Amino acid sequence: MAGLEGSFLVLCNPLLDISSVVSEEFLKKYEIQLANQILAEEKHLPMYKELAALPTVEYMPGGAGQNTARVCQWMLQAPQAASYFGCIGDDEFGKTMTDICKAQGVNVRYQVDPSTPTGSCAVCIVGGERSLVANLAAANNFKSEFLLRPENWSVVERARVVYCTGFFITVSTDSIMAVAKHCAANDKIFSMNISAPFIVQVPPFKAALMEALPYIDFLFGNEIEAEAFAASEGWTGLPLEEVALRIARMPKASGSRPRVVVFTQGCEPTLIAVNGRVSRHPVIVLPKEKLVDTNGAGDAFVGGFMSQLAAGKSVDECVRAGNYAANVIIQRSGCTLPSKPEFVWN
Repeated sequence: MAGLEGSFLVLCNPLLDISSVVSEEFLKKYEIQLANQILAEEKHLPMYKELAALPTVEYMPGGAGQNTARVCQWMLQAPQAASYFGCIGDDEFGKTMTDICKAQGVNVRYQVDPSTPTGSCAVCIVGGERSLVANLAAANNFKSEFLLRPENWSVVERARVVYCTGFFITVSTDSIMAVAKHCAANDKIFSMNISAPFIVQVPPFKAALMEALPYIDFLFGNEIEAEAFAASEGWTGLPLEEVALRIARMPKASGSRPRVVVFTQGCEPTLIAVNGRVSRHPVIVLPKEKLVDTNGAGDAFVGGFMSQLAAGKSVDECVRAGNYAANVIIQRSGCTLPSKPEFVWN
């Protein structure tokens, strides 16, 4: 599609997903829970070697924001419509991710740290649900100085829509605020995802999210993250619709557009709060026997959503595309993509 090159930009933590079906005993051994995302602690580190030894293990580019960039690129089918910043190591895992993402059309602008290995994420699957344990490694070393180099900042200047995951808060708040303020000053769209409950449960991370919030035009989260946000604000027990409305009403730095809050709820309707109203958008019904893996479903939803936002479409069309992309991803293992989408544009 013409005119979309460089229109969508993502900043996040690039990780190589190490994915496999595991047992309930595996989850208990490493004290991890399904439908959750955490950062690896010392006790989790043996998990990666154990996963790698399983016959069902698969390797694929990951990290929430990188998944979103890849899905948006796939939906748009325009050369380098999506760009991506993150940090990798100078190793085979990093080279593999670079080759795959470039082949899929994403304009990857990795900072390379030769002293630290490329980050990885353990994707532990039980009954179609997953638990993610991220070992950031090199991804933790992204620096705003790299983003601000003229050849890289030009990518920011070209973008119409910028997206940061909550996970990136743990790495480079300077970079988040730089792009957030750029978007506000230039009437562009800045968006973020809560990404995981711990982002609002750990005080310094919550403070960073709240610092960015006035600049956020679109805020994404799932029902678990929404409940965690509510609890962090003392809103325990409020319906998610009211939580979404309260966040949407929080002060904004730019008056050029209202904030849109998007809460996904698995197989339940997606909630959209904007201008004092909440709308409910049903997801595409999928028979249980067709469900393969929910890993990447939320990332894919945002990627589909952003493909329409970057093209100037309505929020209704953004949600329709998001639902389509998520529906495709959950019928496949990991965040993998068919050669071309069958989405019908309106």
